[in-house]
Amino acid sequence: MKKIVLVAFAITVSLVSCSDDDNNSTVVEEIIPLSQEEINDLLFSREEEKLARDVYLYSYDKYGDAIFGNISQSEQRHMDQILTLLNTYQLTDPASPDRGVFSNQVLQDLYTALVAQSDISLVEALTVGAIIEDLDIKDLQDLESRTTHSDILTTYDKLKCGSRNHMRNFNTQLVANGVDYLPQYITLAEFTDIISSSNEQCNQ
Repeated sequence: MKKIVLVAFAITVSLVSCSDDDNNSTVVEEIIPLSQEEINDLLFSREEEKLARDVYLYSYDKYGDAIFGNISQSEQRHMDQILTLLNTYQLTDPASPDRGVFSNQVLQDLYTALVAQSDISLVEALTVGAIIEDLDIKDLQDLESRTTHSDILTTYDKLKCGSRNHMRNFNTQLVANGVDYLPQYITLAEFTDIISSSNEQCNQ
């Protein structure tokens, strides 16, 4: 017989599963509560992925270039992956359903600036895409350094993989338009390694 036992210690939730062997042994996996820093990072990441999606949707509406439509869909999946973590740890979602609206003022100001730059021309919009992915990779590296939770680290790693693919795609379009993008957040060595390698399978 299979049994499921739920054990709660304050905020900590323990998931218990039982094996079907003769000894009917029990294995307990404990969900450890997050620190305030980890909580803040998840909330920030949710809105940062929204920023990317919303800027790309703006550029897609203005220029109709497929790269913005395709990558905005990927950013929506990134948002969904962070939302899954928010739900797991019972955190309130900070993301507004309205495009271009953010609870984090830093991201609100960044969105305004990036949309204004994207509005100038298609090449500037592509440059904004590279800037967003550049920043996203750097921020995800920082977020990874501040958590030990395996589920969060796995999600951050998948998002970082996606951002590297996006960076490659935007850089390809920029090169085709005679523009050489120079990274503003990650190192030149990291950027060179990314654009000189093929797209990855990120299992998103």
